[in-house]
Amino acid sequence: MTISVGDTLPDATLGHMGADGPEQINLADKTKGRKVVIFAVPGAYTPTCHSAHVPSFVRTKSEFDAKGVDEIICVSVNDPFVMKAWGKDTGASDAGITMLGDAEAAFTKAIGMDFSAPPAGLIDRSKRYAMVVEDGKVTVLHAEESPGVCEVSGGEALLKAL
Repeated sequence: MTISVGDTLPDATLGHMGADGPEQINLADKTKGRKVVIFAVPGAYTPTCHSAHVPSFVRTKSEFDAKGVDEIICVSVNDPFVMKAWGKDTGASDAGITMLGDAEAAFTKAIGMDFSAPPAGLIDRSKRYAMVVEDGKVTVLHAEESPGVCEVSGGEALLKAL
């Protein structure tokens, strides 16, 4: 079942690179009592993700802050080492965007946002989407029809929904 507006996020643990190496982050702890934007991409360093999706949230970070968003989180089915490097290379980490890896795609599958495209080498990846989560509950969800486009799930489009 695909997650939708009004649903509560499932319990999930995602990977993050901390000061001393990989850390496990409980998503429920990140969203409890907070307003959080979560956007997901099919893969770090892939063309649309790297040149459009992440940059759209870097550009709009201060506008989300002004609208009361406590944190912006980027999720990808990658390991925390890749997510750390990608956050640095895109400027996302410097902008204050949290880069979390869903290495086993457990969270992605639990919310029904997984897909595979074997010819492109993408197996058990995340569909492209952005959501607003308030106290663990999805209040806005923008999912793309195709993983190769970033229109409704970009930072500017999500801002308009707030």
